[in-house]
This record gives sequence, structure tokens and C-alpha cells, in this order.
Amino acid sequence: MAIEWRTLQHNFRRGGPHAIIHPDAIVVQSQIGDYTDIGSHWTVRESTLGDYSYLAGTDGVVHYATIGKFCSIASHVAINPGDHPMDRVTQHHCTYRRRRYDLAATDDETVFAWRRGRACRVGHDVWIGTAAQVMAGVSIGSGAVVGAAAVVTHDVAPYQVVAGVPARRLRSRFQAPVVEKLLRIAWWDWDRPTLEARFADLSHVERFVEKYGT
Repeated sequence: MAIEWRTLQHNFRRGGPHAIIHPDAIVVQSQIGDYTDIGSHWTVRESTLGDYSYLAGTDGVVHYATIGKFCSIASHVAINPGDHPMDRVTQHHCTYRRRRYDLAATDDETVFAWRRGRACRVGHDVWIGTAAQVMAGVSIGSGAVVGAAAVVTHDVAPYQVVAGVPARRLRSRFQAPVVEKLLRIAWWDWDRPTLEARFADLSHVERFVEKYGT
């Protein structure tokens, strides 16, 4: 199926002129940046996706999350997949999605407010591998890597590589002085003309930090 523009409903805020959203994606009350891609059967709910970031492949979810720029998020990833209230007699959502079961005229909005209060935050230039899960309230720092099928239950520092169930730190992508310079440069905030002028330098770390990290 060809990828095309789609405005899904009135409360969806379309991104920039270069954003591409698959017709099968569901985007609700979310803000989508420029040069972004959202693949088929992704669900994005009450979230922000920064410029140049993409949700690849198919069948992923992003709920109540802020995702930065230049993020690479693979197929079948779940970011803030949703908790159930365990302190009730039943964990089934009939106690808060009451209208669905004709049990009340209104839903229990306290549960949805609780979920919104445990939003996820993903920095810039983060790579999240296939089928990884980022649980409620977790923050992932810029430049980090989350391995495929990892379950992230704790915050991840910038430029750290984590993997496993639960996810554990494996190493840092770069030595601390390089990380500090990259965070200070914050190249992901460059405007388009600056990005184009300096684009070739993005492939060479040592040259990049020497040139722009002073």
C-alpha cells in the first residue's frame, strides 16, 4: 500500500509539509514534527514526535510520550503501553471504560489522568530496537540505544546502550568528554540551513566534536 498523507480526525495536528503518515496509522491528539514518518498500524495517542523522528515498520504504540528529534524507533515497539490499576478488585478495564460495558453513563477519568501523569520522555537521536518496551514514567536520554526486545523499567542516561529484561546498561557509546560535548552542541536543534551546511560532519565524531564542541 502506498504511503500518503492522512488527517485522521479533527483533533490530530498535522506535522510539517514533509511528514509522512501511513493510512493505517492512528494518531490521536498528538503533534507530529516535520520530516517525520509513521508506519502502518502504529497508534500514537496524546504524544509529541519531534522533527526527523520515525516510527518504522508496523504495529507499535506510543501513548502519553514526548519523543525528541532524529529518533529511530523500530517495528513493534511499545512506549508507555498502559498500566492497569492493581488496587481494585478487578484489573479489567470495565471499572474505568464503563460506557463500553453499559455499566455507567461516564468513564472513570481518574485512571486516564493517572496514566497521563506517568508520561515517558525520549530525548533526541535515540535508537529503540525492534519489539522493545519502554514502561510508564521512564525517561531515555539523548543519544541512547535500547536493544531489541528490551524491557526498560528505569531511566536511561544519555548515550548509554541498554539491553535485556529488565534492561541493563551495557556500555556508553562514547567516552564521557565526547558525550558532554555532544550534549552541549545539541546539533539536533540546528535550523535547516545549518544542518545542510554541516551535514557531512555528522558521520565523523572526532572531527565533529573538535569543530563544534569548543
